[in-house]
Amino acid sequence: MTDIVLHPAESLHGRLQRGRGCAARRAAGTPGTGELVYDCVFHDPRWDTLEDRGLYYARLICDLELGLGPLVAHLFDPVDHDDPDEDRTNLTVDVLARLVRLGRLEAAVPLRRYAREGGNWYAALAELVELDDPTLAEGLDEVAAARCDDHELAWLCGVDGAVTRKWAARHPRIAAARRPDVRPHEPRAALSGRTDDDLAALARGHGEEVTAAILELGRRRSPLVLDLAEELLPGGAHDGPLCRAVRDLGARALPRAREWTAECRSYQDVGIDVLAAHGTDRDVPPLLEALETCLADEDWDLAAVPADGLGRLRSRRAIPPLLHAWEHSASSGLRVHVLGALTAIDPHIAEPYLLEALWDCEDGARRIAAGAVPLEGEARDRLRRLRHEDAEEPCVRSAAAGRLVGGRR
Repeated sequence: MTDIVLHPAESLHGRLQRGRGCAARRAAGTPGTGELVYDCVFHDPRWDTLEDRGLYYARLICDLELGLGPLVAHLFDPVDHDDPDEDRTNLTVDVLARLVRLGRLEAAVPLRRYAREGGNWYAALAELVELDDPTLAEGLDEVAAARCDDHELAWLCGVDGAVTRKWAARHPRIAAARRPDVRPHEPRAALSGRTDDDLAALARGHGEEVTAAILELGRRRSPLVLDLAEELLPGGAHDGPLCRAVRDLGARALPRAREWTAECRSYQDVGIDVLAAHGTDRDVPPLLEALETCLADEDWDLAAVPADGLGRLRSRRAIPPLLHAWEHSASSGLRVHVLGALTAIDPHIAEPYLLEALWDCEDGARRIAAGAVPLEGEARDRLRRLRHEDAEEPCVRSAAAGRLVGGRR
């Protein structure tokens, strides 16, 4: 996969790449936007593949009345067979499936063809199963049965639905995939009778019991977890369980977390997690410093935790860096945390961002906005669309419905 080239954050192209709502709002009145939308679909701009873009671009294609020809040409470019690359076509496949949900049923035709012929055929097949329309998936059970190994088939058909029920009636392998054997219960090591010191000794050792011992100490909220963190972080294989155990301590971990952040220990990120979740006003400075450092270094993912903490503490000092993050972050996921923080700190300052977020690519941002945006002007019309559009995420539809029915400002 080629490196992602992001255009400036203040440009229309850059905002479309980042999935910004302001770009979607002005798209219809800006000549040349259609070509920029196609470019975003063909050159996946996501900071993280878990970020949402499919529905965002599909809506733009519908609103701008763009044709599907360029999408089809991209899918069936000769390079798809000469040098198959899932990353090259994943977003295009997702956009076509979202277009079907938006009522552009003609998008199912290339999706079906690509499931039969394309290099990234499994992604197309999975989208068609997810659409759960037996008419659209007709005949593709043969493809699934012939091309999927047992693991792929279990992922593809392991969910109940009209498509998989119909396929299972015709193929024993698919029927078996829908009824996977229940794995025998694998009991954890019996650690409940061990003392905290015994568990700490196990945690410092090697073998299968290390993780179980760490998690048991966390469950007990033992202060020994903090000593283990200082000894073993960062260490590799057991960092995840140790961080989780520290978080399980809650406010009990605050004194040590403050030391870690003040002394810039190598595991200060764990301390920031604790301060964000349980800190008080005295912890605003290190959280603010952590946020500003993340933004300066463009560590967008790490910025989410201090943003959440500063929002929880309603720190007005955080407003400038949060606004910077909103404008410049390459991670659309970070905007969800920024919007939540701004709304908690100052709903009035958050108002224009709540309005913009009704068009955002991230359903988390749309959900927050639907629940808090002032009910005036185009916001009410947009909420009606979000409420009634079948392609929208259920959490957003529910928030929009509740907002419209409640009629709260």
